[in-house]
Amino acid sequence: MKKQLFLCLFTAFFAISNAQSFISERLTVPSKILKQDRNYSIYLPEGYESSSRDYPVLYLLHGYSDNHTGWVQFGEVQHIADKAIASGEATPMIIVMPDADTTRPGYTNSLDGKYNYEDFFFNELIPHVENTYRIRKEKRYRAVSGLSMGGGGTLVYAMHRPDLFSAAAPLSAWFGPQTIEELKGWAERSGASWDESKAEAYLKAYNPLELVKSVNKEQLNSVRWYMDCGDDDFLYEGNAKLHIAMRQLGINHEYRVRDGGHTWVYWRTALPTVLNFVSKGFHQF
Repeated sequence: MKKQLFLCLFTAFFAISNAQSFISERLTVPSKILKQDRNYSIYLPEGYESSSRDYPVLYLLHGYSDNHTGWVQFGEVQHIADKAIASGEATPMIIVMPDADTTRPGYTNSLDGKYNYEDFFFNELIPHVENTYRIRKEKRYRAVSGLSMGGGGTLVYAMHRPDLFSAAAPLSAWFGPQTIEELKGWAERSGASWDESKAEAYLKAYNPLELVKSVNKEQLNSVRWYMDCGDDDFLYEGNAKLHIAMRQLGINHEYRVRDGGHTWVYWRTALPTVLNFVSKGFHQF
């Protein structure tokens, strides 16, 4: 009798523990493009280990001077995602948080072509995680979001590859260098060699305010856009300009200005809405 009771309790404990969500910050993907192993964190929803289903995925990008642990440590992604999923506000999903800080900061390819993070993201990171975890690989089930530098990365990635993302949700987006002089300073700080002959083309390729005018309207409208920036954020002007440009060009999007600044308090309150927004695209109505 005691043995049977023990087995029942053990089985119940294992089932409960196995059903919990799981997060890891200690994962790497080998990169031939960047010539190094790259870190990433991942959130697996409750029930992942005990099910056989495939899940939609959100790529969640960190800001400048942070890394793949930022959304885990300061953004409380596990707690917020668990709560949103449990309440039905979000569908169970996998959340991938890459590191774009090691060696050189940023989500773009470098001006000198020696450090091509964007190529790594699309050609190595996405295939790696989608072949390692049970992730649905269709556009409809893939979304991207991020804060500050990661918000800029979100815009660039979704504008460069609207065929890959069903939704994009930049938060407090930093658009990167806007002038030749700003680009030169950024190149120096990030360790890239300066090449003025490539500067103008580079700015057009990575400035969301330029990109939005150059990408096919129908392609951009195949992505669901959600933009959010605080009224006290020092980046409010660029985000407002992009909102106006998108309206003028007929690009469908949602734009929110809430009380707050460029802080984790703001981004933590934004994340539940982001999870709900991308979930609406993952669902069938």
